[in-house]
Amino acid sequence: MRSRREFLEKSAHGFGAIALSFLMQSELGADPDPLAPKPPHFAAKAKNVIFLFMQGGPSHLDTFDPKPELARFDGQTVPPSFRAEGLNLQNLNAAESKLMAPRRTFRRYGRSGIEISDLFPNLARHADELAVIRSCYHESFIHGPAFLVMNTGQLRMGYPSLGSWILYGLGAESRELPAYVVMADTALRSSKTLFGPGFLPAVYQGTMVRSEGALFENLAAPAVLSAREQQVLLEKVGHWNRQHLQTREEDTRLAARIRSYELAFRMQAAAPELMDLSRESEATRRLYGFDDKRTERYGRMCLMARRLVERGVRFVQLYNGEWDGHNECEQNHEKNAWSCDRPIAGLLEDLKSRGLLETTLVIWAGEFGRTPVMQGSRGRDHSPYGFSIWMAGGGVRGGKVIGATDEFGFRAVENRVHPNDLHATVLSLVGLDHLKLTYHFQGRDFRATDVGGLNNLAPALTRG
Repeated sequence: MRSRREFLEKSAHGFGAIALSFLMQSELGADPDPLAPKPPHFAAKAKNVIFLFMQGGPSHLDTFDPKPELARFDGQTVPPSFRAEGLNLQNLNAAESKLMAPRRTFRRYGRSGIEISDLFPNLARHADELAVIRSCYHESFIHGPAFLVMNTGQLRMGYPSLGSWILYGLGAESRELPAYVVMADTALRSSKTLFGPGFLPAVYQGTMVRSEGALFENLAAPAVLSAREQQVLLEKVGHWNRQHLQTREEDTRLAARIRSYELAFRMQAAAPELMDLSRESEATRRLYGFDDKRTERYGRMCLMARRLVERGVRFVQLYNGEWDGHNECEQNHEKNAWSCDRPIAGLLEDLKSRGLLETTLVIWAGEFGRTPVMQGSRGRDHSPYGFSIWMAGGGVRGGKVIGATDEFGFRAVENRVHPNDLHATVLSLVGLDHLKLTYHFQGRDFRATDVGGLNNLAPALTRG
């Protein structure tokens, strides 16, 4: 006969195993439907997000942050006062580099009088819908880490993207379409980690689709199978896959692939209608720039973004162009702005006319800005120390400017906004508290904003 002490000593190991099993199931996303809709932490301003990402780094000085002092000091070297303040220019020789004034014309638009350059004449008509943040900053000159910090909040790989965090926090609205969709009109400069789930279960990753032709490849049912035969086949494959999953429950990629098969079957009914742009009026197609080869491709992406959020897709990200104006900044920006100005203006107008703008948050950003000193004879180098983005819709009260860079636009000096702050703001607008949205990984709770996000702009953005 065993003593009471022996019984407690031996059974304690079993209790620990039970607790460990519960914790592992929680960490591994054992929820039977991880994409089921979840209630927000508080009342949301926005239900959906469209993130317009200008890859390569558009110059804030030539778009949304006018600097009269640059025109006054055009061609002169950086004043000693700026060098004495310890500005870390890293790859720039401030003693020899010359300041370069914007070659664009800025004007005030709308009742708010927001200053926007002539690169965006169509967008400028919507100035009163825009909240321009002129004081963004982060720590990386290099495209790769800068892409990561703007999309994941971290300079290193392995962390979830903003879209993945939102999907993890809120689940999916639509059961017939992917909840997180990504499109690009040129090759992406960085890897799929920009819209990946990081350490979150793989089911929360973004789905990259084509920007030309059919969005989704291999979606049509095989001609040799009837609908009933296909359903039976999928049920059998699903059964075998789940048996396989029972032996490797820790593999969230396998679980995500099983769900992708099920989603693909449901999409066969929904996707053809989504992709049929012939249902749109000729006026709508012109609004997005379908009548100009230079705007047609990005216009198609913007129109598809509207159709996606209209059908419940939670997060849509559109990558545009190649804004890396090292040599011919003006020429580079002119080409890229032409390709997206009319489509983006059309998107805002279309969303508003359909009553969707109030619940759809639109964000425009690149990975950094560009320097006020010239590179070569007509270019600008990377600058993460101060740059501009804008937001519209989703409860944001437009017609306002938040933050500022110094008189030459070198760095953010007023109401500085780090990507962690930006992400905290976006999460708040969709009803998620960034301090409460956590995922247990490697022994601690992680959040989208890590230990940052203290400058949450949501209250300022939503006030009239």
